[in-house]
Amino acid sequence: MLISCTGINKFYQDNHVLRSVSLTVENQDRIGLVGDNGCGKSTFLRVLTEQELPDAFEHDEPAIAKAPHLRIGYLAQNAGLDGAKTVREEMTDAFAPLLAAKETMRELEQKMEHTPLTDDEADEYSRLSAFFETNDGYTTDVRIRTVLYGMGFSEQELDRTISGFSGGEKTRLALCKLLLESPDLLILDEPTNHLDFQTVGWLEDYLKSWRGALLIVSHDRFFLDRLCTSICELERGQMTRYKGNYTAFTKLRAESRERQQKEYEAQQREIAKLEDYVARNKVRASTAKSAKSREKQLEKIERIDRPYSAAKTARLQFTYAVTPPIDLLEVRNIDLTVGKGTQQKTLMENISFTVRRGEKLGIIGENGAGKSTLLKVLRNILPHKGLVRWAAGTRLGCFEQESESLNPYATVFDELHDRYPMLSDFEVRSLLGQVRLTGENVFKETGVISGGERAKLCFAILMMEHGNVLLLDEPTNHLDLSTKEILEQALSEFDGTILFVSHDRYLLERIADNLLVLGDGKAERFKGRFSAYQEQIRRKTEAEQTAAAEEKQKKAAEAQKAGFRSKEQRAQEAKRRAEQKRIEQEIDSLQAEQDALQASLTDPEIAGNYEKMQALCARLEEIRQRQDDLLEEMILLEE
Repeated sequence: MLISCTGINKFYQDNHVLRSVSLTVENQDRIGLVGDNGCGKSTFLRVLTEQELPDAFEHDEPAIAKAPHLRIGYLAQNAGLDGAKTVREEMTDAFAPLLAAKETMRELEQKMEHTPLTDDEADEYSRLSAFFETNDGYTTDVRIRTVLYGMGFSEQELDRTISGFSGGEKTRLALCKLLLESPDLLILDEPTNHLDFQTVGWLEDYLKSWRGALLIVSHDRFFLDRLCTSICELERGQMTRYKGNYTAFTKLRAESRERQQKEYEAQQREIAKLEDYVARNKVRASTAKSAKSREKQLEKIERIDRPYSAAKTARLQFTYAVTPPIDLLEVRNIDLTVGKGTQQKTLMENISFTVRRGEKLGIIGENGAGKSTLLKVLRNILPHKGLVRWAAGTRLGCFEQESESLNPYATVFDELHDRYPMLSDFEVRSLLGQVRLTGENVFKETGVISGGERAKLCFAILMMEHGNVLLLDEPTNHLDLSTKEILEQALSEFDGTILFVSHDRYLLERIADNLLVLGDGKAERFKGRFSAYQEQIRRKTEAEQTAAAEEKQKKAAEAQKAGFRSKEQRAQEAKRRAEQKRIEQEIDSLQAEQDALQASLTDPEIAGNYEKMQALCARLEEIRQRQDDLLEEMILLEE
């Protein structure tokens, strides 16, 4: 057991957010924490990490027990680093114990150069060496680069100061540091925010081999499916744990709710039957005793709460009256540009594709690739070159990522009523109730309601547009999991045409039957599901890595072959080197003799003796000639 909590209660004003919540986390657990927006997930994490204290409630005695020396890493929503440190310095801080051990070892090594270590110092050095090697102290630089590169940072950014990064980038850096610190329990609150497909994939692969436990809050169901082995759902303040990944959880939860609903309905029938008997027989003397007995029986019944599935949920349905032609859309040689005047930038040129009736086309690509711009071009909101031609009878229904068309000063009720004045007040309230905008929320200005509430208002508008073509820009942003599921069901049942931009891999997999991939200045069509596209990318990446490895092996083999010499060649090389050495020695010997003879030329005895002088000069000439010959031999040997 790493950590265990029992009887956790938390109040905010009159709202009982957490109701006697309990959870035990074992080593190697992979837990996903899910629930509707505002259900208390982040609150629970803050209590678990002791950033907030639980509240006492009735007979519940809150308790949090931890394993000795437990190290917890917690990445909160919008967490980021700030300060004057560079990325390299901040990441290096993750290895502070290793660096401290290395520094102490260096000091002891310096001391060893001058004096022997004491027994205590020798033991300390041995302990530190074992700690340093066991924790891979020699690979810290490699680990830093592996994590940073995997999370989308480059070599050039290692020496940038933290304060120069955006909020999203700081959150990614905070996650990088947590991964490098390798805590026993890693708690992540929406870790996939600000990450593209490639980076999320890398993070999933990295966390699959995580040695500790994981507790993850995420709206990314694909992420939860790949990593989690159990799902904990917070619902009306209570936590229920299900075994399996997110897909298994949805099935088990549905079965559980169906069972609870049947039990609830059976009990309600029994209660109604007893209450009816009591009401009819309590006042009659002959049956009063029997009625009193049934009344006591009623009091003893432990009432089953109405299952959550019986509560009202959003109801989305997209319909249309006019069926357009089969050849629905033709796009030919259009350009995608952003900005105006000198600030104008071309994202893509000469994009061409077609869409047929009934297709559900997912548009994907990195941030800034031009996905939202493309949708605006298709709606003729932005000027463009080239052809965009919709077939006659096409009616567009549009959902915008940032709800740009909403009047921020209009109330939710007025926003809908002003668009469709033919609707009565009752019909407007009914439509808003369909998307779960009720009570006082309908009289709030659209500029102050939450992102999820604005999205629901836009879905109400979208239902009223009755478009046979839906253009959707990030439709699941700001939505909780239950609303995402309702939206997906509505889109899967819609038999018209859908063109949508999304980073939601679960939505892409379920809805899109083919993809338009924007990137590297071009748009490419992929026929197939998102999972098939990912598999193609994976195979392509593996093929590139294999090709790179084979090229490296080939070059190594060629280098080895170039450096390989036979036994005979090695013998000849040894003979050549020996001959070179002999020549060098002879040249040195001749030079010494030449120096001695030249010094003798000044001797009076030799200078006055003609025969001796002639013999000496003849020997000097022989030496010079021999030196020339030896130098020529040396040149030939070197060649």
